[in-house]
Amino acid sequence: MTPFPVPIALTIAGSDSGGGAGIQADLRTFSFHRVHGTSALTAITAQNTRGVTRVDLLPPESVTAQVSAVASDMRVDAVKVGMLAHRGIIEAVADQLGLLPMGPVVVDPVMVSRAGSQLIDDAAVAALRARMLPVSAILTPNRHEARLLAGMDIETLEDMREAARRIHALGPRAVLVKGGGMQGALRGTDVWFDGKHLETLAIEPVETPNTHGTGCTLSAAIAARLALGSAPLEAVRLAKEYVTAALRYPLAVGHGNGPIGHFFPLNPS
Repeated sequence: MTPFPVPIALTIAGSDSGGGAGIQADLRTFSFHRVHGTSALTAITAQNTRGVTRVDLLPPESVTAQVSAVASDMRVDAVKVGMLAHRGIIEAVADQLGLLPMGPVVVDPVMVSRAGSQLIDDAAVAALRARMLPVSAILTPNRHEARLLAGMDIETLEDMREAARRIHALGPRAVLVKGGGMQGALRGTDVWFDGKHLETLAIEPVETPNTHGTGCTLSAAIAARLALGSAPLEAVRLAKEYVTAALRYPLAVGHGNGPIGHFFPLNPS
C-alpha cells in the first residue's frame, strides 16, 4: 500500500513517567492532531500526579544526537521545545536548531512553575534568554516566566501587554504571555504580540484541579497546528480551544492533580 503522507513535528523535552506532561503529553497531542510525533529527550523524571521525586539529565551530546537523527531522515514541519534544564543542553539545542533544516520552533521556556518556583539556575536562564529566544517563532511563558524575562511585576492586563512587548524585543518572532497563573477575571486570559499585532485571547476558564500538563500540551498543540499549515496566531487560537476542551475531560488517574484528557472525543459519554 502507498504510505500515507503526514506532517511531522519534533518535541525536545523531558519525560514524565506519570504520562501527564512532557514528552508523553506532547506525543499524544501530536497524534490527536494527526501529526507524526518524533522526540528528543532532555531529561528523565520520576513523577506522578503528586509530584517529582527524581530528575536525571541526559548529556547534551545525547540530546543533539536524537535531534540530528530525526532531522537527517525526516522533514520536520514544526518543533516544540520544553524542558531543557541546564545551560549545556540549552546551548546544544540552540546550535542544532540553527544548523538543521526545520520548521517553526515553539518554545515553552520551562523556567518557573505556575506556583512561582524557579526550576533552573541563573546560568541556564541567561543561556535560554540569549540562545533560545532568538530562534523562537513563538515563545509561551507563563506569568512568572514572563516576569523573569521582562524584568517587571505582572498583576494586570496592561502588565501582561507590556511584558509581551519587552520579551518580544529580546528576539522571538511572537510571544504568548499565558494567564493561567493570573488572578480573578484574568485567569485563562493570554496576551499575544508579534511586533505588529497585540491581541488579548480570552477563554472561559475551566474549574478543575486536574491541570497537569496544560503548558506542555498548549505549546505542543501550537506546534502541531503550525505543522498542519496554520498561521501563527490562528495556531494559538486553535491550540487554546483544544486545551480548554481537554481540561473539561480530565483523566481519573493517580491521587493528586491529574492530567487533562488529550483524547477527549474518545472518552465514554
